[in-house]
Amino acid sequence: MAGTPRIAVVTYDPRAEQHKDRDLPVLVDALREAGADAVAVAWDDPGVDWAGFDLALLRSTWDYSWRAGEFTAWADRCAKATRLANPVGVVRWNADKRYLGQLAEAGVPAVPTRYLAPGDPVALPTDGEYVVKPASGAGARYAARYPAGERDAAVRQIERMHREGFTVMVQPYLSGIDTHGERALQFFGGRLLHASVKGAVLAPGTPYDADKVAHPDLRRWEPTAAELAVAERALAAVPGDAELLYARVDLVTGPDGEPCVMELELIEPNLFLGLHPDSLPRVVRAVLAAAG
Repeated sequence: MAGTPRIAVVTYDPRAEQHKDRDLPVLVDALREAGADAVAVAWDDPGVDWAGFDLALLRSTWDYSWRAGEFTAWADRCAKATRLANPVGVVRWNADKRYLGQLAEAGVPAVPTRYLAPGDPVALPTDGEYVVKPASGAGARYAARYPAGERDAAVRQIERMHREGFTVMVQPYLSGIDTHGERALQFFGGRLLHASVKGAVLAPGTPYDADKVAHPDLRRWEPTAAELAVAERALAAVPGDAELLYARVDLVTGPDGEPCVMELELIEPNLFLGLHPDSLPRVVRAVLAAAG
């Protein structure tokens, strides 16, 4: 039908495994019911003609962090062929978690982070628990929590990550996560959509290369005024003037008892629509508007 928007809902190819995005078929069906020609496609499918879509909506490209260079090169190509949401400049900036340092420089409360690129000397905290993880990562892959006395194990992890080309992040483990969890504030179409809270992901002694439950004990959450204010400050600090169709701000409680940014998810954040089914109509309206 003439005038029907064509929307690529961009995901990953699970190969032989079960697809982990349970919201994907729900969103595709809802877009179709609203009058769009929507289809789920893998970002690395060489047979896709991206110019044939009015919008490429990044949803669950959850293998991108292990293939960051390949993914950002694809995003460049896709953005030249059609509208990409979020915009490619945002994707490039957000694909490297060194953005946390930039947020801190802009005055946004963020988890203090030290970055160790391959070849850098390994400097680790001498007291208190800390976390080691990659600057390009998702789902707690290659992330581990260490007490100060386990330096050798942390060094072995860092050496492996450096051999594989990863820049390493070292952060203090904020014990408020164990008490208050990690809050995720989801924005869509420029406004707060909903919020969730989950329990701590990194248990003491769990190997960095072990499979982890990315969202344990996930439940609905009503954000406080302080949490909303920090989230909005983080979004305002994103460089450039590109409009964000969606964003998720992950917050934890800092040592001062106030919320601070753990991550700013602007590429492929899980929407948790299964937990918030009432948000689906707003998401569909915003996506249709973005598709023009």
